[in-house]
Amino acid sequence: MEISKCCLLLLVASSLYYIVCSTTVSHDGRALVIDGQRRVIFSGAIHYPRSTPEMWPDLIRKSKEGGLDAIETYVFWNGHEPRRREVVYNFEGNYDLIRFLKEVQNAGLYAILRIGPYVCAEWNYGGLPVWLYKIPGMQTRTDNQPWKDEMQNFTTLIVDKVKEERLLATQGGPIILLQIENEYGNGDIEIHYGEAGPRYINWCANMAESLVSDVPWIMCQQSDAPQPMINTCNGFSGCDAFTPNNGNSPKIWTENWTGWFKNWGSPDPHRPVEEVAFQVARFFQSNGTVQNYYMYHGGTNFGRTSGGPYIVTSYDYDAPLDEYGNIRQPKWGHLKELHASVKLMEKALTYGEVDEDHLGNGLTITKFSGEGIVPGCFLSNQNSTVDATISFQGTKYFLPAWSVSILPDCKKEVYNTAKVKTQTSIMVKKKDNAGDQSKDLRWSWKPERLHDSANGFGSSFTVNKLLEQKTTTVDASDYLWYTINVEVSKKESFTLSVNTTGHILYAFVNGRLVGSEYATGGTYNFTFERKVTFKPGKNQISLLSATVGLKNYGAFYDNVPVGIAGGPVKLIGKNNTILDLSKSNWSYKIGLDGEVRKLQLDEERWHSGVIPTKRPFTWYKTTFQAPLGSEPVVVDLLGLGKGEAWVNGNSLGRFWPNFTANPDGCKQCDYRGNFQADKCQTACGEASQRWYHVPRSFLKRGEPNTLTLFEEAGGDPNQVNFQTVTVGTACASAGEGDVLSLSCQGGRTITSVDFATFGEPGGTCGAYVSGRCGSDEAVAILKDACLGRESCSIKISDKIGTSCAKLASPRKLVVQVTCS
Repeated sequence: MEISKCCLLLLVASSLYYIVCSTTVSHDGRALVIDGQRRVIFSGAIHYPRSTPEMWPDLIRKSKEGGLDAIETYVFWNGHEPRRREVVYNFEGNYDLIRFLKEVQNAGLYAILRIGPYVCAEWNYGGLPVWLYKIPGMQTRTDNQPWKDEMQNFTTLIVDKVKEERLLATQGGPIILLQIENEYGNGDIEIHYGEAGPRYINWCANMAESLVSDVPWIMCQQSDAPQPMINTCNGFSGCDAFTPNNGNSPKIWTENWTGWFKNWGSPDPHRPVEEVAFQVARFFQSNGTVQNYYMYHGGTNFGRTSGGPYIVTSYDYDAPLDEYGNIRQPKWGHLKELHASVKLMEKALTYGEVDEDHLGNGLTITKFSGEGIVPGCFLSNQNSTVDATISFQGTKYFLPAWSVSILPDCKKEVYNTAKVKTQTSIMVKKKDNAGDQSKDLRWSWKPERLHDSANGFGSSFTVNKLLEQKTTTVDASDYLWYTINVEVSKKESFTLSVNTTGHILYAFVNGRLVGSEYATGGTYNFTFERKVTFKPGKNQISLLSATVGLKNYGAFYDNVPVGIAGGPVKLIGKNNTILDLSKSNWSYKIGLDGEVRKLQLDEERWHSGVIPTKRPFTWYKTTFQAPLGSEPVVVDLLGLGKGEAWVNGNSLGRFWPNFTANPDGCKQCDYRGNFQADKCQTACGEASQRWYHVPRSFLKRGEPNTLTLFEEAGGDPNQVNFQTVTVGTACASAGEGDVLSLSCQGGRTITSVDFATFGEPGGTCGAYVSGRCGSDEAVAILKDACLGRESCSIKISDKIGTSCAKLASPRKLVVQVTCS
């Protein structure tokens, strides 16, 4: 697809000519209008910091092959401006936004740039820099001058960089839509800001339009968005019924959630592709013309970027491209076929008149037609339990419950959302073929230097109150030490009581760890209590508070306290006498000693020999060879407690494999009916996250690589091992007249046909069973067509199963193969 179609020859002073290719972008009430033509746009979200620059071209290529027209991304303010008004902002590595946009352009795709700059996105602090909180008089996301100054400064910075690189569509670049603010109009947000909320939204619109006026701006979930802003819809569903607030605004779905994010302690969420496809088809049946998948590739929360609290490191999101960049089947392929089917009727959808016929019981026929336009039709069954057969223009069509059929010529069904013909791929973790297994890893270790911190030495400052954590650390670390000295005249026992807004607390008395606790059940404030004994004289209480991602959503979410903010911290003695220490003289120290010394980069003076295990606050290090091949690499951290991992100094993110998922909530999934995030879950009772992505670009080939672990809670590194992720099994089914296709990934080939039958087979991938009739011919034909090949395709006919000729149609071929 060519992005730029209107090329102007401009004469420059040197009498040389150069070409500037520009794209005009406007809109009417029907669609985006690009170079004078109304367009149907399929877009998908890829967040550039959640992958690496080396991954971007492949992710974008697979997105284009999946039928997308555009790539959407947020802009992550706290990644680009970690410290206020830096002379040089951070646009390096995976924060190189300009490089990312140019990769999109190089692939011939459009871009949708959601500047925000508040993003939510399950990203730490919603993408806002924590230093905002330190500015006097600051109140974010409202009609507040300090906030508006900082927001405008950063938004202008991004727009100026985009313009300098000529990345707006009107400059010949890929960007066809821009976004200001984000989900402010949700029912639980704007209303809490009172009259200042609408004033702020009007200011946002005027500010954005003053920066760019020739590319449309959108505001998602903002029903009071002022013109010329386009208000848009987000959600699992409901966007088919969404109506923009202005007759000149097209119907845009900015976030169609392909899955959901995951918390520590929660099972894996999934959204079946039949449900995703159903909602997309219903959106276009209902006059929608721009639809964006959130996410198309989710990626990884490297470093300390995950929000929450308690968002896991993986941001896989059950997206069409998995965390590592592999194609997730059947989601990717079934949606690709949907995109192609809708595109066949693009002219009818954007220029045709709409005729809708409601048949009752959730059945609807919608026809788009007009003079000189090939008509296009949708047949939908919104009943979640009852299949239907309907008669339309003399032909009968079978509509499974909760499905939509697409007839690009209003005659032949080319696609049904519930009839999945794409293969299913079962991904496997494969042992490292570089010969480096867990038993071969040689570990060394260092203790975290706790003595000074736990005894109050090296404190940065003192103050007579218990401070809020994020404003004290400015998010430089997950950790903050609170230390106080208490004198008693004799040996005495107390109950130490600490009220904290967490998320994790470790308590030390006179340098000894006396206990720890972490928040559970989605409630992040708790009271820690332990029996402690003081010696005569001076005693030190040191409380180490740890955060696990800062809150990223909600009205005034940025004001939610973390740490031991205000306490109280009390000593409860005999007869319930209480000594309240909350307003006493507390000393503070930010971070851990190993963080300050950057032990993840330290090559000297590590202990070898016997490796201590189950020991809190311990650093471990080992070397390994990069797994052979090009398949994605993961490290298995089962056996560890909680901490952070680095490979060659690059943070893989937080780990917490001993936090197991809720054992309840996993049941058989029925995609039909309204969808919620917890409807289709797996991995109940298992480690919240066991596998951690190691991007190939973090690794060195042919020389030792270093894995460094900081173990906060106590664990055993001896089970750690590296594996690669690939397709292990591929399954597909297709009916007579269809083409059955199978494919392995990463250069792997089909090495065996494990199951093949024609007729009435049953079961699911990995557990197929033959029905009343099988077919020996099918196995032979599949072996001949597929063995030794990376992919193969077969046209289904009754010749595949002559022994099943007596069975009534429709019959289908079901195949399962192994890739290796």
